Amino acid sequence: MTPVVVVGVPGDRRVRLFGEALVRGGHAVPLVVAWRQVLTEGMPPLPPGALVRVESPGEDAATGALLRGPGPATRAGGGRAWYLAFLRALDTVRRAVAATPGARLLGDVAEIGVLFDKRRCHALLAGAGVPVPPALPGPVGGYADLRAGMAAAGWNRVFVKPAHGSSASGVLAFQAAGARLKATTSVELDSSGELHNSLRVRSYTGEREVAAIVDALAPEGLHVERWFPKASLGGRVVDLRVVVVGGVPTHAVVRSSASPMTNLHLGGSRGDLAAFRAALGPERWARALRVCARAAACFPAAPSVGVDLMAGSDLRRFAVAEVNAFGDLLPGLTGLPGSGAEGLDTYDAQVARLPGAEVSCSPNAEVVCSPGAEVMCGT
Repeated sequence: MTPVVVVGVPGDRRVRLFGEALVRGGHAVPLVVAWRQVLTEGMPPLPPGALVRVESPGEDAATGALLRGPGPATRAGGGRAWYLAFLRALDTVRRAVAATPGARLLGDVAEIGVLFDKRRCHALLAGAGVPVPPALPGPVGGYADLRAGMAAAGWNRVFVKPAHGSSASGVLAFQAAGARLKATTSVELDSSGELHNSLRVRSYTGEREVAAIVDALAPEGLHVERWFPKASLGGRVVDLRVVVVGGVPTHAVVRSSASPMTNLHLGGSRGDLAAFRAALGPERWARALRVCARAAACFPAAPSVGVDLMAGSDLRRFAVAEVNAFGDLLPGLTGLPGSGAEGLDTYDAQVARLPGAEVSCSPNAEVVCSPGAEVMCGT
């Protein structure tokens, strides 16, 4: 039996759910290597022939401190330090796998590096013809650069995103009309001028406060996109998280919110997928899934990605907001009809596509698979 190694956080939900899926799929319980060990001691010896899965380090405070450096865990900064440390850790994993006879990475660390850089990911998607919102070119050095760039582009509404942030950390939905402006964000600006992440979305209307937030985040790198007006359902803004496994869009959930940010931890909730599909109609729903498959095809080595897809307010246009390396944490959600993952959760679907596993795809699945993919499904 092929040994499976998971580099992750022991006891974390992602590690546990994937391990349970492995056992259901007839595999042995995986060996778990802690990110803390990788960051402080390096990788331990790997079993020959091991399949090595890289999981998110994101839900462990001690690991986060090793990656970001000293400071409060709630601070809305340190993303660049986190990213550079994470790249070094990924390379440690890569070298250990390369040095082990027969071992293989389930994924590609270079692709993960791109997925954690919003500027590089956006450029890759745009270059591949995947619909994305237009972005400001060049570096945005602070609030003055932001306003100048918006004026030059003729935009009055943008999303300002830290280049290496996740979970909407540091993201601002910003709009300006003359002297009036508004920034909606989960960032809390305290009395000392420090920025902290909060679970409460708030709005700032004072230019001094908004400028202070943007100027504090700018040295870490900013990615600024034109605001894409999203569809609404039941009076709430909605978008889609679509998990693509082996080139196939297998799972989808509607994210619904009263604010521009639909993240579930910021007050968003799961919306009515059946109602959203009905609003789109069969042709546009199929087109939405094709857009997600095209986005995923830009990362052909990834076991799965989570594509955040926005439908326009007219329900006719689509744009990809994000592609997530670890976007498969959707507990209890089973596969879409016709995807070949009916009855399977996101982890079961990935286990079914491990090397050597038998994979059956629905003959009616309409998907786009990348060239060279081990699993090819189509009409």
